[in-house]
Amino acid sequence: MQARFHAIWSEITPKLQEALLPYIGNDDFPAMLTAEQVESIRQICGFDDHALALALLPLAAACAITPISHFYVGAIARGESGNLYFGANMEFAGVPLQQTVHAEQSAITHAWLRGEKKLVSITVNYSPCGHCRQFMNELNSGTQLEVCLPNRPRLTLADYLPEAFGPRDLLDAPLLLDSVNHGYQLDTCDALVLAALDAANQSHAPYSQSHAGIALLDEQNQVYTGRYAENAAFNPSLPPLQAALILMNMSGGNCQSIKRAILVEGKNSHLSQSNATESTLTALGCTKIECHRF
Repeated sequence: MQARFHAIWSEITPKLQEALLPYIGNDDFPAMLTAEQVESIRQICGFDDHALALALLPLAAACAITPISHFYVGAIARGESGNLYFGANMEFAGVPLQQTVHAEQSAITHAWLRGEKKLVSITVNYSPCGHCRQFMNELNSGTQLEVCLPNRPRLTLADYLPEAFGPRDLLDAPLLLDSVNHGYQLDTCDALVLAALDAANQSHAPYSQSHAGIALLDEQNQVYTGRYAENAAFNPSLPPLQAALILMNMSGGNCQSIKRAILVEGKNSHLSQSNATESTLTALGCTKIECHRF
């Protein structure tokens, strides 16, 4: 079992411990449960989907990285596939607070990077802030996404974000979690550059068309990729680096063990991720940072 779960394990009921141990007991637990695993756990515990997501929140919150606030937030995103994806807030010392990742963003992006096509609910241990409500409004689930909290009625995003402004107010374009391939190419045989390019081709930037992706190589030679996720309200947009760090953290990796990073973006884009990416990576101890442009 990964060390981050040790302290919280005793707070899990014995029945849930029994059901989870075959999965979370492994050091390579990816902070997600497949639909088949979820069904097995439900059978042992007698939980429905809602109760199980609530019960998993302490484990999701244990994945938080909070050197500034020391405030742990966990989230569980349930996909249309039946899979459950953990998420947690992430903070980075030495860079502006705008680089922070919220737990809801983490769970949603985690699901997106794992190939989930649509979300049906998100469960979180604290009420979503306005930033996260706007971020969720970019999803192809629309305002019918169910938002669940402990000891609160189950509501929809429409309840949490009345009279919402979102992508449908601006243009008819793919929504977040829709499958896309922008078709950009680079003349290279470098596998890490190609991984970043693939991420850029799946990025979500319908407003600026400034598609971007990143690939991180850590000291264990594991590769983690991230895609830019733009928002109709602009500020809740999630940079590609943060997306990759979400996947890295959820997979049990160490965000301070990055030995090489490749950012790929358009040379004629209205936006550039380069400066913010470099400053955050430098704060995390990575010095080998390259930017390639299509």
